[in-house]
Amino acid sequence: MNIFRLTGDLSHLAAIIILLLKIWKTRSCAGISGKSQILFALVFTSRYLDLLTSFISLYNSTMKVIYIACAYATVYLIYVKFKATYDGNHDTFRVEFLVVPVGGLAFLINHDFSVLEIMWTFSIYLESVSILPQLFMISKTGEAETITTHYLFFLGLYRALYLINWIWRFYFEGFFDMIAIVAGVVQTILYCDFFYLYVTKVLKGKKLSLPA
Repeated sequence: MNIFRLTGDLSHLAAIIILLLKIWKTRSCAGISGKSQILFALVFTSRYLDLLTSFISLYNSTMKVIYIACAYATVYLIYVKFKATYDGNHDTFRVEFLVVPVGGLAFLINHDFSVLEIMWTFSIYLESVSILPQLFMISKTGEAETITTHYLFFLGLYRALYLINWIWRFYFEGFFDMIAIVAGVVQTILYCDFFYLYVTKVLKGKKLSLPA
């Protein structure tokens, strides 16, 4: 494992921990898109089905279990524990417009036409657009809490580091995965506007808002 993948994993884990702590400490999920969190839970569930069929390493299996558990814990906090604080009126992105096309694309373009491979491919495609409901929600409300922007920053940083990881692996290991790279590029592009606003506003102590 190279340093870029490790730091990418740690950034991803940091994002998840920041989000869970934010919800738990404030006893509120205001400003958090439950739909994005459902999509992430679907991403991890479909991606890590290989937990049932293979073992790569203790680190690999542990991280997979943590991602799945945290994803469903977040969904639980939003839709059950702190349901009264959930802003469903602004969380209105039509996720079926993401899930259905992504499912069709995974069925048509994959590395191997098998159940596990199609589900893995589906998770890669879906992850690239899972943040859209959250960004859409921020654009509707006009702003985001600072802690929420920290969550989004580390989530975007994780994907950017993974892109560097793919480049590293291509040059030093001869490994190339077009599906993962293209999906990663798409996901990173979606974060570009947010990154700019994060650096120019949040890091200067201002509130972040996205153009409506």
